[in-house]
Amino acid sequence: MTERICDVPQLTQLISTATAVPANILLQSDVATAAGEIFGPRFREFDRMAKVFDSAGIHKRHAARPIEWFFQPRGWPRRTGVYLETAGSLFIEAATKALDEAGLTAADIDTVVTISSTGIATPSLEARVWGQVGFPSDIERVPVFGLGCAGGVSGLAIGARLAQARPGTNVLIVAVELCTLSFRLDEMTKANIVATALFGYGAAACILRAGEGGMADVEFAGQHTWPNTLDIMGWSVDPQGFGVIFDRSIPPFAEAEMGPAVDGILARHDLTRSDIDRFACHPGGIKVVDALERALSLEKGSLDIEREVLNDYRNMSAPTALFVLDRLRRHGLQHRSLLTAMGPGFSASCVSLRAVA
Repeated sequence: MTERICDVPQLTQLISTATAVPANILLQSDVATAAGEIFGPRFREFDRMAKVFDSAGIHKRHAARPIEWFFQPRGWPRRTGVYLETAGSLFIEAATKALDEAGLTAADIDTVVTISSTGIATPSLEARVWGQVGFPSDIERVPVFGLGCAGGVSGLAIGARLAQARPGTNVLIVAVELCTLSFRLDEMTKANIVATALFGYGAAACILRAGEGGMADVEFAGQHTWPNTLDIMGWSVDPQGFGVIFDRSIPPFAEAEMGPAVDGILARHDLTRSDIDRFACHPGGIKVVDALERALSLEKGSLDIEREVLNDYRNMSAPTALFVLDRLRRHGLQHRSLLTAMGPGFSASCVSLRAVA
């Protein structure tokens, strides 16, 4: 009788991570002053809401243009021009850093996953920078739009599955967002003020490969989407560009709903919260970070790296969770980390990483 040999699927491994931000820095204090000049005379509720600039847990952000640029109305063509220029530059910088750390060249990449929801580019970003980066002509391109703040974690999950489908191939994930481009002079709304206080620019990249040689195994990924929650987060679209949608407060929703969602994802893999050594969360805002600590029964202050990233860069949407991952792995990943983020849908996305000894 012939013995039947079954190959055990190789886990995808995280090979490298990298981040990039524009050189131009906007201090939160200067943004608050500018917002007062812009909105104060026209928005009766601004003075009451201005405290969000102090309570957001943010010191500075990086932007593609000086603060004066935002004082003038900008429609789709101008916003899109800045998006294509800056997002392309950040893509190249983040991707190059990730390649250098992995000891690879762009010619070694078999698949590239591009995550972005703050601009529209067709051809997509990876095609626009293809020649500058040096990708091979047979590279598989996977552009993903619409995942918002969950994009970095979901993109990592997509990349891990693509890598596992073709063991030995290299998958590059790049998440790049220019959130402040959505700043609107014409919208006298609470959502617009909150967005002005919270969001920034950034890009993050990572390389995955099914096989050996990485710093962590991607154990599994999972998502949870809540019904009737389309109004929590998203974009509206009009002739001026994107307008932010925050029709429900996210911190109380996160505190009430994130714990059970994470429990469900872990249970599908026969795990509980006690099996997780470090929850690594997308820091949507300081109130969201506080809410996540309560939701996941963590000691206050446990999400310290998340607060650092928020303070230094603001909420950059999709790349932010990968900025947290990059800092954590430079400190040394714990045995099992669960990377989490919430985004439009409204949904939660999780990826489990187990450090390689």
